[in-house]
Amino acid sequence: MREKNNVHYSLMLTVTLVCVSTLQSVYGDNPYRYYTWKITYGDIYPLGVKQQGILINGQFPGPQIDCVTNDNLIISVYNYLNEPFLISWNGIQQRRNSWQDGVYGTTCPILPGKNFTYTLQAKDQIGSYFYFPSLGMHKAAGGYGAIRVYSRPRIPVPFAQPAQDFTVLAGDLYKRSHRQLKYILDSGHDLPLPDGLIINGRGWNGYTFTVNQGNLLTCLVTKFLLLLCFIFVTFSTQCAGKTYRFRISNVGIATSINFRIQGHTMKLVEVEGSHTLQTTYTSLDIHLGQSYSVLVTANQPPKDYYVVVSSRFTRRVLTTTAVLHYSNSWTKVSGPLPGGPTTQINWSIYQARSIRWNLTASGPRPNPQGSYHYGLIKPSRTIMLANSAPYINGKQRYAVNSVSYTDPETPLKLADYFNIGGVYNLGSISDQPYNGNAYIGTPVMAANFRSYIEIIFQNWENTVQSWHIDGYSFFVVGMDGGQWTPASRSRYNLRDTVARCTTQVCPNT
Repeated sequence: MREKNNVHYSLMLTVTLVCVSTLQSVYGDNPYRYYTWKITYGDIYPLGVKQQGILINGQFPGPQIDCVTNDNLIISVYNYLNEPFLISWNGIQQRRNSWQDGVYGTTCPILPGKNFTYTLQAKDQIGSYFYFPSLGMHKAAGGYGAIRVYSRPRIPVPFAQPAQDFTVLAGDLYKRSHRQLKYILDSGHDLPLPDGLIINGRGWNGYTFTVNQGNLLTCLVTKFLLLLCFIFVTFSTQCAGKTYRFRISNVGIATSINFRIQGHTMKLVEVEGSHTLQTTYTSLDIHLGQSYSVLVTANQPPKDYYVVVSSRFTRRVLTTTAVLHYSNSWTKVSGPLPGGPTTQINWSIYQARSIRWNLTASGPRPNPQGSYHYGLIKPSRTIMLANSAPYINGKQRYAVNSVSYTDPETPLKLADYFNIGGVYNLGSISDQPYNGNAYIGTPVMAANFRSYIEIIFQNWENTVQSWHIDGYSFFVVGMDGGQWTPASRSRYNLRDTVARCTTQVCPNT
């Protein structure tokens, strides 16, 4: 599983489907939220050893952004590192605003000792996302944090207000520094297996989520009195407990994860800005860059329970835990960890297919999500992107349609805006896989503004790939094994698939 170059490549490739428009400097009368962030190095100890982390205002993970649909975000970033730095906003749509996107193709790096102010808008968005640093393997050292976009007060949400809203930033971690990991890649080698997993910057049992069953004593007394009157009741109906929202993001760099809570089920309600059919799961696969919202009800006997994150599709299963603590509990976590899937590809695909759009629920606007009939729109173009892991000049590289991306000296967006020649060529990568020898280049595709494009991600490798379209969301209409053909369209879900910004592509699919 390689997020590193393949996902960064996909960011570059898809964002640079260059659709240039005029700068938009005014976002109307919507509220403004201002942030000042200082980026520094600092010592962190999530795996029990001292490591150099990247902190934001002294925090690892970084500060959480809380905003409401259409809010304007003004984020001033001061780089106190001794290396260039950029932040990308995973899932925030960049409408005519791609120069704020925070990847090298669209934004100049923030040089050491300098600062840059990002101007973003959560335009027509709701949901759970995160931000992360996009250069130099910085993400392996931190610099990431959660983004929550709440619905406006007058917009109905398809579930009751939870008692509390928890953020879960989970993912893999290496004991090696980000510089060492970058050196491994630059030397033409693949990354080794991560050293462990973390939850909210902490290792095994290092983080606690405290929940409340409600007034359990009153509930039990009421139940007892009803029983004395020969009225049959059950614990589940009389002592249901409070419900909590968990917003879970995979912020790692190389590993898919599975998330579960001992003794509890999870009701899925939102995926990267899409309200979903409220299906109940005992565990969820969350691939690199993905975010999910689930509801969990504190309806079990009062004690502490394991919150488990384990790796998927790895030679050795990595596991870490947090604690779900009932406020009236006197019993520590105990017993075996709840089991989860390990290498089962089909299990993951079936679960992904079960995640559907809630057609009657409102999204960021009052009209139902299902009022947008994406399946009736005919794409004007089909692009197939096939990832590969070729050796070029004796070094391990990663490529799409046989082109292995390298950064130009001038960010692509600047070269386009100022008509600087010699930086890139439109059409320097094919719309279809190229079967010749792989080569190094700076590929850029052209696209028409407002065009509707069908993109096929083809993965012939034995690893799971995550594809993220930076600044956009898309409908995942199909997911199947083998080679895609035009006949595959007959199996598309053109009615109620979710719109999201990151999708997994399993091996040989």
